[in-house]
Amino acid sequence: MKPTQEQFKQARVLIVGDVMLDRYWYGAVDRISPEAPVPVVRITREENRLGGCANVAFNVAGLGSQASLLSVVGDDEASHILESLVAKTGIAPHLGRDAQLKTTVKLRVIGRQQQLLRVDFENTPQNEVLASQTDRFMRLLPEHDVVLFSDYSKGGLAHITQMIAAARAVNKSVLIDPKGSDYTRYRGASCITPNRAELQQVIGEWHSEEELHTKAQALRESLQLNSLLLTRSEEGMTLFDAQGALHVSAQAREVFDVTGAGDTVIATLASCVASGLSLREAMPLANKAGGIVVGKFGTAAVSFEELMS
Repeated sequence: MKPTQEQFKQARVLIVGDVMLDRYWYGAVDRISPEAPVPVVRITREENRLGGCANVAFNVAGLGSQASLLSVVGDDEASHILESLVAKTGIAPHLGRDAQLKTTVKLRVIGRQQQLLRVDFENTPQNEVLASQTDRFMRLLPEHDVVLFSDYSKGGLAHITQMIAAARAVNKSVLIDPKGSDYTRYRGASCITPNRAELQQVIGEWHSEEELHTKAQALRESLQLNSLLLTRSEEGMTLFDAQGALHVSAQAREVFDVTGAGDTVIATLASCVASGLSLREAMPLANKAGGIVVGKFGTAAVSFEELMS
């Protein structure tokens, strides 16, 4: 079953998590510094893009679905750039402001078509601001079909346990892109979407498909999750649920940049589920979207037309 464009337009996704500003500085590299054995980059162009869960919302909007973004920003230059970028995309913003917070910025310096350096600017939001976001979450919840939590461990999801419980109490699907080694905070979600490295942090290494299946299903059952979707880069992805395991192979294409591929995958899943598809029906489309986006540079989105072509 493939969703129609009209179904995607009706789909309403609430994206909650840590927003960031992705900043790219492009330059020419002509010489090595006399001060240290590093290249000198002469900056010729700058670009700002939505990062973190704002990129997830950008991907939902890019597919033509309705995206609402709930997060916390500082009161700084980066927050104002973020807001103006969000305003251009059709995302409905619900951004709390904390003057003590530094809006997370990831600055990537690019020379000769490759990333030479990444510089991160960040700190953690205050609890008072996060508590107000929980109240706003409760108000926004009834207006959406799917809740998507994008966890980057920056402090924006301090109250995720209450939010999951509230969403599940009113039968909303809850999808989570997880972080860290403690997944107990995601208990009761509909689906979590770790990549290989993230899942290994939690269940340890596996030495066969059989061992992976046993460990993944044990984790899924212990956390009372409907599904666990493991994204496996060039190996495609595997969905573990009560019916067993379903695998799809990667879409073979030239990989240019994997930045944000996980964001595209979970955004596509959310739009599909909000359009009425099951996770098993949505997974091949999410896999295809991930295959398309790795052929683009930096955090990017996939259109409905690209997905269905």
